[in-house]
Amino acid sequence: MKKIIIINGPNLNLLGKREPEIYGSQTFQDIFNQLQIDNPTIELSYYQSNIEGELINKIHEIGFNFDGIVLNAGAYTHTSIAIADAIKSISTPVIEVHISNTFAREPFRHHSYISPVAKGIIVGFGFKSYQLALDSLK
Repeated sequence: MKKIIIINGPNLNLLGKREPEIYGSQTFQDIFNQLQIDNPTIELSYYQSNIEGELINKIHEIGFNFDGIVLNAGAYTHTSIAIADAIKSISTPVIEVHISNTFAREPFRHHSYISPVAKGIIVGFGFKSYQLALDSLK
């Protein structure tokens, strides 16, 4: 059984409440529960933090013994060279995920420090982005 973790960054703990016109009304726990049901052959875990260093620590912790990381770094995507360096330092493949189409939003969201070091990128398919990322790691 493959071990895959979903790591969500800042403000994604507010899914279901935060900007529902962009992110919808479902909580991430609702989505995660459905992902577990839809992927019974994956040992799926979840981690969320609003703190950059905690995200880096988690990437270091699991970066050599998991089969994949699905990472939605939120706004840190556009600012964190440190998270990109953490990804470069590990052997576990990382799929960068975004719920919204970042290229249809503010110009500062068009650049990602994570994209060049990720195995792949999935952008703009809503919560289906997570399932697409899992499919790519199966």
